[in-house]
Amino acid sequence: MPMGIFKKDKLQIINFQSYGSNSRLYVRGRAIEDENIDLDQKGIFNLMKNTWKRFETDEIKNAPLKITFSNGDTVNGATDEDGYYLIDENIAGLQKLANEEGWVTFELSFTNSNLKREIILQNRFPGEMLIPSENAKFGVISDIDDTILHTGVVSSLKWKVILNTMFKRATKRLQLEGTSDFYTKLHQGKTGNEANPIFYVSHSPWNLYRYLELFLKTNNFPKGPILLRSMASFKMRKKSDEKPQKQKEISNLLKSYPDLKFILIGDSGEKDGDIYQEISTLFPGRIKAIYLRSVNHSKRMKRIENLFVDFKDIPFLMVNKTAEAIDHAKKNGFI
Repeated sequence: MPMGIFKKDKLQIINFQSYGSNSRLYVRGRAIEDENIDLDQKGIFNLMKNTWKRFETDEIKNAPLKITFSNGDTVNGATDEDGYYLIDENIAGLQKLANEEGWVTFELSFTNSNLKREIILQNRFPGEMLIPSENAKFGVISDIDDTILHTGVVSSLKWKVILNTMFKRATKRLQLEGTSDFYTKLHQGKTGNEANPIFYVSHSPWNLYRYLELFLKTNNFPKGPILLRSMASFKMRKKSDEKPQKQKEISNLLKSYPDLKFILIGDSGEKDGDIYQEISTLFPGRIKAIYLRSVNHSKRMKRIENLFVDFKDIPFLMVNKTAEAIDHAKKNGFI
């Protein structure tokens, strides 16, 4: 995309917190121009301006990058035509670099000396990847919109969450009552020190990554990878047999951790019920429980009730209030 006429914006790398294992490095992010976005800026005009900047991104295409770990080891990668990068490498001993919660920290940097552009942060951008703790008894995969973040509307594309970013700061967005407390209890597990990993999966675009990251941090949710989708996937016509991006991300998680069982949390207004049922069929014995948040839409609620009427093999709960989910999780020995 064209750069400013009088001034070239500085460059930056945004790392999306991801997940891996002791022998697998799996890192995602994007290289774009720095638009000086202040996520806590007040005023409708500033909020709309910052939203425009998030979606009118100037990506850095085909740029070589380097990851540097705390022990000095390095791994090379590159961005694609949309400025995204995915570095998926088999590397042994990564767990030795993780902290007690399982996070491996590293730095990312541009390696092309011919960019001839100023790079912020002295070309040293922080990154993190989660390796689930050996103490973890299960993982949690959760939707975001209308599951923990109040949007108040049912939409297959969740455009309401995008509209809300134009008029509401991330620090002012409301969580659904008690959800951060519930997720903290799940993260801690029954013993209190299980460090069960939490993965946040949404249909929202990657452009909202930092906005959602700030929302989760402000509302004291357990830190975890946030897995979103590219804007291009909204425009692409799907094949009739192609699975939703959210389902692909969940499948990847279960394949990445074959010895870990999962609790799935979503809402009853979208396709979460269908996706979670299919996941439980594709991965028998891997799902410990399914929680679906009730939404104010009678037809969709009735459809979900019918969908799960004969669902007996896995604990299932339609959640009206978070206290019900907490009580259910205690009775099943999750917390």
